[in-house]
Amino acid sequence: MVLFGVLAQAGCGPRGNVVTDLGPTGGTPVAGGTVTMALPPAATPNWIFPIGAPGYLASYNSAVQNLLFLPLFAPEKKGAALTMDSPHSLARPPRYSDGNKTVTITLKKGYEWSDGTPVTTRDVKFWFDLIKHNKEEWAGYSPGLMPDDVNAFESVDDRTFRLRLDRGYNPAWFTANELQDAVALPAHAWNPGHQDPKKAFSRLLRHAKRFSHFATDPLWKTVNGPWTVEKWTTSGQVSLIPNRKYRGPDKPHLDRVVLKPFTTADSEFNVLRAGGVDYGYIPPSVMAQSAKFKEMGYRIDPWEGWAVTYIVLNYHHPTAGPLLRQSYLRQALQHLIDQKAISRVIWHGSAAPTLGPVPASLLDGDPYPYDPRKARVLLAAHGWAGRGGVLRCVRPGSGAGQCGTGIVDGQELRLSLLSQSGSTETSNTMQAIKSEFGKAGIVLGIRQQPLNTVLGTTVPCKTSEPLCSEWQLGFFGTQGSWYFPPDPSGEKIFATNAPSNMGNWSDPQTDRLIRDTAYSDAPPASGRADPRLASRALRTYGRTVARQLPVLWTPNPAYQVSAIRNDLRGVEQNPTLSLAPQDWYFVKADGKKRGRKDGAKDGAGT
Repeated sequence: MVLFGVLAQAGCGPRGNVVTDLGPTGGTPVAGGTVTMALPPAATPNWIFPIGAPGYLASYNSAVQNLLFLPLFAPEKKGAALTMDSPHSLARPPRYSDGNKTVTITLKKGYEWSDGTPVTTRDVKFWFDLIKHNKEEWAGYSPGLMPDDVNAFESVDDRTFRLRLDRGYNPAWFTANELQDAVALPAHAWNPGHQDPKKAFSRLLRHAKRFSHFATDPLWKTVNGPWTVEKWTTSGQVSLIPNRKYRGPDKPHLDRVVLKPFTTADSEFNVLRAGGVDYGYIPPSVMAQSAKFKEMGYRIDPWEGWAVTYIVLNYHHPTAGPLLRQSYLRQALQHLIDQKAISRVIWHGSAAPTLGPVPASLLDGDPYPYDPRKARVLLAAHGWAGRGGVLRCVRPGSGAGQCGTGIVDGQELRLSLLSQSGSTETSNTMQAIKSEFGKAGIVLGIRQQPLNTVLGTTVPCKTSEPLCSEWQLGFFGTQGSWYFPPDPSGEKIFATNAPSNMGNWSDPQTDRLIRDTAYSDAPPASGRADPRLASRALRTYGRTVARQLPVLWTPNPAYQVSAIRNDLRGVEQNPTLSLAPQDWYFVKADGKKRGRKDGAKDGAGT
């Protein structure tokens, strides 16, 4: 679900000396300096081990981990899509052969651990053995996927290894979705006694749960990324400094990056207004004040996520389920959601319509645009008529022109929505939807609860389970409902029995289309694969499931509306919420000295 990932720093920030005479371009790079980046409200990094455990999968955790332990393949924005061929990756692009049943991967030359030991295939094999023998404890595990789809890990030499897969896969899908978690771990430092994978994993987990020791435990000092931990407090503030033994091309320009948590959005906003944050955010409700922040020396840049946002529908609810299983009803409901107006007015332009189960840039248009007249026609054509301002079923049955299976004579069209609290924009969005539903004769009750309560309630369930009666519609998308891996396929959210298929959607065509995205570029026999099939399969999946409406699509908000100092450059806001502060640097106005409390020096290059 929603994963939070923005950084902040206290104490070492500029504290009021934001440069106001410098625009977002121009200037001369300078070396050093400290950047303060604001974490979202109540977001506290609390997991350093690169193998995630249940409850520790927030994006700010993985963002920090990837700065310490390089992923083999890191997503990089390229146009409207993402590529896995990034300068921040430890490995070269994988090579597929044998009908896409074999993947050969070579690590880049010259990388070392911070103690001088070379990074080798042994370190990747160590990671693979840990997840293979402890997969039930790995939060990234789904049956049938990594590591189940790898029959063998073969080391070729110190820098090259092969994965023998259980069948041919679409290379783009496998690289983006299955290899995204692959990482080299320092086997020589973390498992010097060559313990079996289960014992080694158990020992590493014990260290990973010692939150207060992350900055001092020698285990976490052996890194191969551009940064190392200087401080990590139990309140969640993280201070990173450059790894001086880093061998990659993207060496840090800054002296320090501090990731600072805030208890509330108001507290962050107050510090930002005082000039105490280099990289922060403003609420959409104050977008009209963005000119003031520009005058203060900040640039305003919405952070668009590789995400979709939606209202979940509980198909197993005893009374609402029969209603929601009617495709005409879902179409009518979608026609009543004015995504464009909500995005423009309520979200002040910081949101855009969700068009289907993949990011909007991959789809051609909106199959169910706002059209109240069409919604009323659909409902009337299927046996619904208004009485006292509320629609009632007047033609029960499962035939053409009738209300549908499981809907009884005289049943009112009433639904209830469990929505997350704490956001003015979300509250106003739900009220706007309620108003449009009401005009069409549909009663929508809204109940708001904290996000954790909503996530704990809107879970896959069976009709016979008491929890299934507690919710009909659910919303947890204030900062986006679902953030994709680089390849936005749907095996985690819309496949039958998928772990994050909260509404219990089950459809054979959807399942087949999802499988096609994984297998589409894998020839059944020897011969040349057509890479166009992969893109075609994903777009077919996107278009088809957009029309099936397993959920109700709602405006997809920016992850945040960022406020970034004009003199802080090199910032690329990755749609997957990863970070690359090694690319960041300060500039000074041409011909002027730049005095910073933290001692930035002239002479940095980019």
